[in-house]
Amino acid sequence: CVGLSVREDRSMAEARVRDIMRTDVPIVTVDDTIGTVARLMAASGLPGIPVVDQGEIMGLITEKDLITRYANIEVPTPVPFLDAIFLLDGGRDFEDDLRHVLAITAGDLMNAPVYNIRDTATLSELATLMIDEDVNPVPVVDHSLRLVGIVSRSDLVRAIAKIENTLSDEPSADT
Repeated sequence: CVGLSVREDRSMAEARVRDIMRTDVPIVTVDDTIGTVARLMAASGLPGIPVVDQGEIMGLITEKDLITRYANIEVPTPVPFLDAIFLLDGGRDFEDDLRHVLAITAGDLMNAPVYNIRDTATLSELATLMIDEDVNPVPVVDHSLRLVGIVSRSDLVRAIAKIENTLSDEPSADT
C-alpha cells in the first residue's frame, strides 16, 4: 500500500501549526533597510522575514531574495532577426533579478502577495502548502488574519521526526 498508514495519518492530522510555530517573529517594515533585514534574518535563524505595515503582512523576504542581490545578473542577449529584435532568455527573470539588485528598502525587495496559514491548520495542510507553492517560511495568522507566528520547513521536519520516532516506538499491531 502506498501512502501513509492510518496511524501516521492520524498523528499528522492531530498536530496543528500552532503546536510547532515560533511566536517570536522578527518583522520589518517596508521602509527598513536591506541591512536590517539581513541582520534580523541571521540573528533569528529563519529563512525569511515578514514585512508588516500597520499590523498587516505586506510581503516576505527570504534568504533567496538576499542572496540574489549578490548573484551575477544574466542580461538577455538581443538578436536581430529580419525587422525585429528578439531577446534570448538567460534562464532567470531579468526584471526580477534587477529588482533585487536595485532594492534599497524591505518594500523594494519583498515578495507579495504572501502565502500564510491559519494557526488551526494541520501539519499535513502546512506540508501541502510548502510543497505545492514552494514557500519557506510561512507566516501564521489567527482567525482575524493577525500575525501570530511563523513556521519553517525545519520546524516541520522536527515535528515529523518526533511523530516518526513516536510511531516507531509504538508496538506494531502485527506482532
